[in-house]
Parts: sequence; structure tokens; C-alpha cells
Amino acid sequence: MNVSILISGFGGQGVLFTGKFLAYEGLLENKEVTWLPSYGPEMRGGTASCSVIISDTPIGSPLVPHPDVLIAMNLPSLDRFEDAVVPGGAIFYDSSLIDREVRRTDVRAFGIPATKTASDKGFPTLANMIVMGKMLKELALFPDEAIDHTIAKVVSAKHQNLLELNKQAIQLGYGM
Repeated sequence: MNVSILISGFGGQGVLFTGKFLAYEGLLENKEVTWLPSYGPEMRGGTASCSVIISDTPIGSPLVPHPDVLIAMNLPSLDRFEDAVVPGGAIFYDSSLIDREVRRTDVRAFGIPATKTASDKGFPTLANMIVMGKMLKELALFPDEAIDHTIAKVVSAKHQNLLELNKQAIQLGYGM
């Protein structure tokens, strides 16, 4: 395994949390992992992105100029990073917030109405986990049974009330 993932959106959309989850899952699977967050000075509402590399071999650099996978949570992120994805890669995007299709034909594209679905289900802050659930299903990066264990480790003690909702959001993504 050697997969590079770029997650991007507005601050407050759970971009860094999504990357943290993927990195932690890689660690639990005994993989080599890098997690590199990047965000604007405003954080919530500003731009946020996160690069994650998961590999069977040592990783030379945490930078991801050409990701295998892009998760775009908003239109500016898709506009900015769509062309950087390697041919044959995958783009997962929140079609509730992005009103255009992926223009490239040499990548697999998955539009997920994550924000609308999360809002309709009563957990409007978990659109990121719906997109991630779809990505995990389509790419089969990790065993299904490992995901619940990882989310239990990543959700902080302060937010344990959101643990089951995170699991539900991931399952919603799996079902899309």
C-alpha cells in the first residue's frame, strides 16, 4: 500500500479530523503514516487542508503535490486541486456544496450529497464522515471491522457524545 490523500475544505468542516482519522487508522494497521495539516489564520471559515500518506514502506516527505485521492468539501477546493490528482486517482466531493461535475475523465469521481444528508439526518457537522465512509468503501483501504475501533480512539473524551453519530455518518457514506 502506498496512497496519498489530500482533504480540503473550509475550516469547521472537519477536514483535519478526517485526516487524523485516516492517519490513526493507518497506524493501527501498522503502516507508515504522515499527517500534515494546513489552515488559514481564521481556522473556522477559512481554508483548511490536510495531507495524509499511508504506506507499507518509509515515507520520504509528507508533502502531497499529486494525490492519489482528493476529498473536496467545497468548490474552491475542487477548483484548486482537481488537476493535481494523478491519472487513475479518485476524487470524492460534496455535491451538496459543489454545483459542478469533475471535469477530468482520467480519474474516478464520486459526488456525495454529504452536507444535505448530514443535515437531513440530524448531524449537520458530520458531512466529512459521510464522504469518508464513501471513500473507505470505494477504495477498501482498511478492513471494515477496524473502522469502529479507530473512530472510538479518535473521537476525544470531550466529544464522546458524538461517537455513535460519527459511526452512523460513516455507515451512511458506505451505503451511498
